[in-house]
Amino acid sequence: MPTAPAATDGPNLGPAPAAVFAFDVGGTDLKAAVIDSSGAIMGLRRSRTPLDKSRPAEAVLDRVEDLVSQLSRDFPKMRPGAAGLVVPGLVDPDAGIGILSANLGWRDYPFAVEAERRLGLPVAFGHDVGSAGYAEVQLGAARSLSDVVVMILGTGIAGAVLTDGRVVTAGGYAGELGHALVPAPDGQASCILESAASAGAIARRYTQLSGNMVHGARAVLELARAQDGTARQVWADAVNALAFSIVQFVNILGTEAVVIGGGLSEAGDELLAPLRLRVDELLTFQRRPLIVKSQLGQNGGLIGAALKARALLAPLGMST
Repeated sequence: MPTAPAATDGPNLGPAPAAVFAFDVGGTDLKAAVIDSSGAIMGLRRSRTPLDKSRPAEAVLDRVEDLVSQLSRDFPKMRPGAAGLVVPGLVDPDAGIGILSANLGWRDYPFAVEAERRLGLPVAFGHDVGSAGYAEVQLGAARSLSDVVVMILGTGIAGAVLTDGRVVTAGGYAGELGHALVPAPDGQASCILESAASAGAIARRYTQLSGNMVHGARAVLELARAQDGTARQVWADAVNALAFSIVQFVNILGTEAVVIGGGLSEAGDELLAPLRLRVDELLTFQRRPLIVKSQLGQNGGLIGAALKARALLAPLGMST
């Protein structure tokens, strides 16, 4: 007799009245899992995010329906009571609408209503990075903290801002950290943060300044370790830009912790140690924020989706 798939490595979410489905739609991959009532993440799977220019949002929900069928077959004894769905782009979680995804192509799509209609379940809808930030506060690197910024450093820079333990959404327009202005590395006026400090920008700037093509920020870091002067300067420029932004968070929001995720976070203390030092240099009387690497990593959005789905269970009359 075949055995059911085992629980996935990752944090246990703790007990809940019922199981839930969770879906994290990314620009490249779509992650799905069912979280049982004990809090174990089961059946985690990744597939390519479907791309259909004529019906982009509907194609995503087609895939979600397929994944629900697969998970239901794999775990026939589970009876999920809700689902969590998070997507990229501009998102209004309160209205349940995907306002805009430039990469995937939808505009003003009523995800929550349509997902509920298709799945026959209540659906908690939200932003992928905002949900990852919420998960880091509940279960990850910023556990027990209330005023937190999560920065996802990849090809671009995405973010989530939490104040008093709540994700700031502003109707979907909060958290565009990569487009915040910072002093330009060349000293000329200003530039957006992700043009100086994203993984993509680090590789691009090194190629422009040195005339030598590199494939990714990891290669620039390796060159910096080898005392390549241009690589060291590009890396320092990225650290300075990130530090400038973090100092703004501290001054404006009173941020007590900054969680760094995404591919660039894999540099570990080679990024975090100089970043902490530069932030300390720029601050005066303000409290110094904790600057840490994400604990939940690539599954943060999925875990956040599950937590949001679980929050729907009690209002539905489900209780332990």
